[in-house]
Amino acid sequence: MSLLKQIEQDMIKALKAGDRDATNTLRGLKSDVKYYQIDKRLPEVSDDDVLVVLGSAAKRRRDSIEQFHAGGREDLVAKETRELEIITGYMPQQMSEAEIEVVVGQTIAETEAKGPADLGRLMKELMPKVKGKADGKLVNQVAKRLLTS
Repeated sequence: MSLLKQIEQDMIKALKAGDRDATNTLRGLKSDVKYYQIDKRLPEVSDDDVLVVLGSAAKRRRDSIEQFHAGGREDLVAKETRELEIITGYMPQQMSEAEIEVVVGQTIAETEAKGPADLGRLMKELMPKVKGKADGKLVNQVAKRLLTS
């Protein structure tokens, strides 16, 4: 079953169960996928396309959580955290920092990156390898640390 179909079925289940948070989150995801499809002029969306949308949605939630936490809005932090949990339930298992370090180290060896000046070239090679499995911000931090050491 495709990822989009799973989201649609879970949205119906949440609607029937009266879970407003899950229903609203899944409805928003479905809408985001539709906008993505229209924007990219795709006849159909693949699971990879849905994962791109899920990654963007998860990143927005993480950023919101940081901002709300800094602003002392713990009620909104809880809401965004719940939405993030729902979204990450559809994403593949995220890589640990140790796993990211291994991939970054291998890519540094492949690209023969020497220092921070090669970060852009390294990230260009790295991101397709970790797409959907790791947060780009964390990958960037690990890459910078390994390039400067």
